[in-house]
Amino acid sequence: MSVRVQYILDSVIEALVDNPERCFIYVEIAFFWRWWNEQSNDTRNIVKKLVNDGAKFLRDQVGDCARPKIAWQIDPFGHSREAASLFAQMGFDGVFFARLDYQDEDRRNQTKTMEFVWKGSVNLDRRSWLFTSILSNFYDPPDTFCFDQSCQDPPIMDDPRLHDYNVPERVQGFINAAHDQAKGFVTNHNIMTMGRDFQYENAHTWFTNLDKLMKYVNAQVFIQWTSKTDDFFPYGDTPHGFWTGFFTSRLAFKRYERYANNILQVTRQLNAFSQINLRHSIFDLNEAMGIAQHHDAISATEKQHVADDYAQRLSKGIDKSANVINNAYAKLLPKKSQLPMAAPQFRCQYLNISECLPIEGQNRFTSTLRNPTIHPVTYHVRVPVTKEYLIRDPMGNVVPAEYRPISNMTQNIPARESSARNQYIFTVALSALGFSTYYFEIKKVSEKIERKNVTKVPKEMCYLKNENLRVEFDDQGNLHQIINLKKNISVSFAAQGFYWYTSFPGNNSAIEFQASGAYVFRPLTSEVQPVSTTRTITCTKTKTVQSALIVFNEWVSQEVNLYQEMSSVEVEWTVGPIPIDDNVGKEIIVRYDTDIDSASKYSTDANGREVLERIRNYRPTWNYSIVENVSDRSQGGGSIHDDSLGVDEPLNETAFGKGLVVRGRHLLIVESPANSGLAHRVAAQQLFMSPIITFASSQISYANYSNQTYSQPVRIDLQTLFKSLGTITGVIELALGANLPLSQLQRLSWMTNNNESSHIDMSKSSFLKDTIVMLNPMEIKTFQVTLS
Repeated sequence: MSVRVQYILDSVIEALVDNPERCFIYVEIAFFWRWWNEQSNDTRNIVKKLVNDGAKFLRDQVGDCARPKIAWQIDPFGHSREAASLFAQMGFDGVFFARLDYQDEDRRNQTKTMEFVWKGSVNLDRRSWLFTSILSNFYDPPDTFCFDQSCQDPPIMDDPRLHDYNVPERVQGFINAAHDQAKGFVTNHNIMTMGRDFQYENAHTWFTNLDKLMKYVNAQVFIQWTSKTDDFFPYGDTPHGFWTGFFTSRLAFKRYERYANNILQVTRQLNAFSQINLRHSIFDLNEAMGIAQHHDAISATEKQHVADDYAQRLSKGIDKSANVINNAYAKLLPKKSQLPMAAPQFRCQYLNISECLPIEGQNRFTSTLRNPTIHPVTYHVRVPVTKEYLIRDPMGNVVPAEYRPISNMTQNIPARESSARNQYIFTVALSALGFSTYYFEIKKVSEKIERKNVTKVPKEMCYLKNENLRVEFDDQGNLHQIINLKKNISVSFAAQGFYWYTSFPGNNSAIEFQASGAYVFRPLTSEVQPVSTTRTITCTKTKTVQSALIVFNEWVSQEVNLYQEMSSVEVEWTVGPIPIDDNVGKEIIVRYDTDIDSASKYSTDANGREVLERIRNYRPTWNYSIVENVSDRSQGGGSIHDDSLGVDEPLNETAFGKGLVVRGRHLLIVESPANSGLAHRVAAQQLFMSPIITFASSQISYANYSNQTYSQPVRIDLQTLFKSLGTITGVIELALGANLPLSQLQRLSWMTNNNESSHIDMSKSSFLKDTIVMLNPMEIKTFQVTLS
């Protein structure tokens, strides 16, 4: 069967032109964009007319009438509370989606709560409330009412002269289906979804029958809605089918997408601040990032060749953005530095495996780091080298740097081409939205480094210590304790290490035979196996960083790092290639067993913003029954079996003919509950928004602190933010999606069953005076600024 999206759009446009009363909802904007670029001006004009001469791309290309007022998310799996908050702030009146846990759906159908008011934020109150409706039949048509060319259901035959006339029974069948779907709703206004994946290639068969169906079928004023304050994770569609596997599928791509986002935000900033007007050089990366947000892209629930295409698009976009970085730095960097800047700027994409081929063997080079955040940051730089260098900061001062060997585990990563065996580690301080250039020049013989500042410690004496923390290990290499020296609090560990679950090797022929795969995490048993019964530990101490390298086996290791003056412990883990010669799928996890009495409670963030408290194996909105234990701490994994949920191939990623090696970081913090909010947000910025060295660095951030000191309203003068670009002559506050002036935003109001109204004046201005605005905790504001 053909599944070309362009044919769907071609056919639908023709069918809509035939009958102006027909409507069609289409949400795949990335595919629409590709189709649009291939259309003639005549076809484009037809499309503009179809949407009443009417989100940024749609408004620019088609008109204001295309501004969406609902969020339509029929296929994404798992919905966060923060998404509801953001949709509400964008001016949406509601969100409609199809996938929720099967137990939750059963309860909602029984209690008529398939529609409700979702309270998206505890900080923003009614501004974050959003009407939410769950589609009762997924996004499929009722049984026997599929009119696609791929279906065999009978069409509507409305000529009474013919023997196959079937209007009465078809109409009654549709009415019965509507009544059945309405059982979970408190009103008689329900959505009947009419379509499935890859349908409407022949839109005429659909619309012809739908026109007849509506024609023959068409022969509560005040409602109070229930409310919801949590989210829809995890999503399970059967007792053995919890869709938690995609959280960690294709970890390398998930990280690459975040890296690409850092590059994108930096190039946007540099293009604006340098006023070089090279937006066209950013477009490809911007488009690739948008495509990567698809629910079958970043989730890693696609075939391997599709994942490769996503990664290639990001790579090409990153390469093209180098034009912006080079031109911006040529304009922004000082022209009279003590040492000349290396030009052109280039990036080293494999620094995470200590590889930077362009600088190997060079006698001198520069590296420029960019801090795209609005806060000063301290960053620890690691540069792999084949020679010894003298490093100078922008003022010409010699930088204290540690010369350390690169671990054997890193050197042995498959396809690592670098001949570097050592690395420099040094600390840089970057101002808010600032950058600094560091100069590397080969050392003379008399300047060769003395090795006495690198100390190896016997394993029975291994501990790491700085001004804030002490990290202790036992003589077997087990993490024993982390002590906060300033607060005199500690956390002890009964165990810490890597384990694996055996993937369930089902054949997917029935619910009980559900296999583990890209979507579903399902272990064969609840018992875990350690990746190794022994481990080795090597402790190394220098002034800048103290480290413990722990090797579990030939494919799992971790390096525990404690940097000078830092208040968190970095754990950098390396896993792979995962052995599968035994034909057993393995779900790799890392586990920290502590003495914290948490009463089964833990907290997770929602889209990197607000924190949501959870209780293990408990759902606040329904009686949750569990058939098998599912780890809530899976870090990554692989399966040699497909879970039969759409990908149709096992998740077994390779690189250069071998299993993939993935590396990542955890940050461990020991802090009191009162201060943990601030601590974890600062640490999250260090981990997720730290500058990236590409010899033009990148990272973007927002600062959302959540303790009594930092969670206060602040005044911001927009003029001070743009003073280097000119004088602000006009400023308009927009809705969060930047597609409507806030003064024009009007949202529908809803009443909850607690007699709470969602009504709030969203158009209230944030301006205190002229260009001065008030920003409250957890708020994101969007402005259109005119400069002279």
